[in-house]
Order: sequence, then structure tokens, then C-alpha cells
Amino acid sequence: MSKISLTLLGIAAVVAVLGTLAACSPLAALNVLTPAGASQASTGIAYGAGERRRLDVYRPLSPAGPAPVVVFFFGGNWTSGERANYAFVARALAARGMVVVVPDYRLHPEVSYPDFLDDSAAALAWTAREVARFGGDPKRLFVMGHSAGAYNAAMLALDARWLERQGMAPSDLRGWIGLAGPYDFIPIENKTTRPVFHFPNTPAASQPINHVSASSPPALLIAANKDDLVNPQRNTGGMAAKLRAHGVSVDEVYLDKVNHITLVASFAGPLRLLAPTLDTVAGFVAAVAARPAGKARPAAAVAALGAAGGS
Repeated sequence: MSKISLTLLGIAAVVAVLGTLAACSPLAALNVLTPAGASQASTGIAYGAGERRRLDVYRPLSPAGPAPVVVFFFGGNWTSGERANYAFVARALAARGMVVVVPDYRLHPEVSYPDFLDDSAAALAWTAREVARFGGDPKRLFVMGHSAGAYNAAMLALDARWLERQGMAPSDLRGWIGLAGPYDFIPIENKTTRPVFHFPNTPAASQPINHVSASSPPALLIAANKDDLVNPQRNTGGMAAKLRAHGVSVDEVYLDKVNHITLVASFAGPLRLLAPTLDTVAGFVAAVAARPAGKARPAAAVAALGAAGGS
């Protein structure tokens, strides 16, 4: 079969999948399209008290040794989301040789800023303590998130207050990865988000961009050019510029064929044809995990990320 025929089949598969997503539970469909395959899961593990303080751990079926660890926080405007719905992200990364932890965290209206950051920090601290028994290397620890989850990841990586409460520090992280993250959103325009952050008295300290320093961990920031929910220029572009101004290693990648939602969906099965999101994240983790902590990333690794779809 010709390459053109294979490409057309791939496009047809993506169209069919998008139709399925419109007709049923989108995230459930994505999990079906990304079977466990090369990964295994341990689910429902408590990292604190209450049902919203539980997590799932995904690991490679055939690990090559202690693996890099990614703690993934899902989005949902801090008002919705379930860890089980993001198995497709964890399975995709585990198949690339990572141990992946997906926690739940408490949501509004049960809690508001900053309580969900305390939950996120507790989940990360649990991971640092326990992940070795799942085949993970706690010395190669990354945080990652999509949308509101990217905010959580950014705050753990940049604002030392949350990890200090757990006896950790941002320097314990090798890097952080943000997908379509809101890092600079005062004044808050979204009416659902306003009560989460105590509008109109939203503290400036709630904004990740205000916590960048020269000691911040390396970052990979990915955004969709067509994102109409989180402005990519202000948030991803502004964060990247701030990190660079402080001498922090950062890659920013903008993708054309996805939007705010399909950016994370592109981790799943046929939707990977939309964007090289999985390849870009896997490349970043591999490159940063392979070098000594605190060292600048080799130029060859940066070039490889650019070739995967960066700018």
C-alpha cells in the first residue's frame, strides 16, 4: 500500500474518531482507543484522606530499569475531572518507558485556591517516596499537566511554598511540562474560574508567572495556536519569555492542527496524527532525564525537539 493511501486511511480514522467523540463520552472513547497494551496499572491508591486524594500508577510492561517519572495533573477549570478519564495519556507515556502517576485532587466548590495545590503537592510527595516500588526513579521526577492541571504543575515547579510543606523543593524536579496552561490570567475573565480564585480579590501570588526564578526547573511548554480558551501568546509565550529572561532552559512548541481540547486528545491512538505531542513530551523527558541534574540541556536535544514540531 502506498504512503499516500496510508495517509488517507489515517485521516479517515481521525475523522471517524472525532465523530465518535462527538457522539459519546469523549474521554471514555479516548481510553478505548489507547488500550493498556505495553503498560500495567495500579489504581485507587490513597495519598491522603478522602476519595479525591487517590491516584493511579502506570508503568511499562517491560521496563529497562528504573524509569523517569511523570506526575500528570488533568484539567477541568478546577471544577471537574477524574483521574480514570486520563488513562490514555498515562498509557501512552508508559509505553514510551515512563512511570506515570495520575492523581485526583479536590475541586471547587468543595475547595478553592490554594487547597488543590496542597493536594497536588501531597500527591507529588507520595510519588517521591513510593514510586521506586513501581519501577520509577524518584531522582528523575517531572510534573506535567493540561489546562488547569498545567497550572498545578507550574505552581509546584515554580512556587516553593507547596513542596516545602511536604519536605521537598522545586529543585527535586528534573523538569515540568505544561500543555495549554494558564500561567498569567489576572484579571480573571472566565466566570466559572472567578470564585475558584476569590475574584475580585485574586492574589497576585496565585499566578505562576510571578514565581519564575533563575533556579526554576527546565520546562517544555506546548500550546495550540487555535486555543480560544487559554490565550497561547499571553500564557505560553509569556511564561517562556519570563523563564528565558531568568536563564532557565525552556522549549515552547505551538501546534496548528489542534485546539485546547484536542491538544491533550492527541496522546490517544489515531489522534496522534493531529500533532506530535507524545513524541515531543517523550523526547523532552528522555533528554532531560539523561543528563546530570542542574546541567544545561545539550543543543542536539533542543534541535530534536524542534524537529518534532516546535518553534
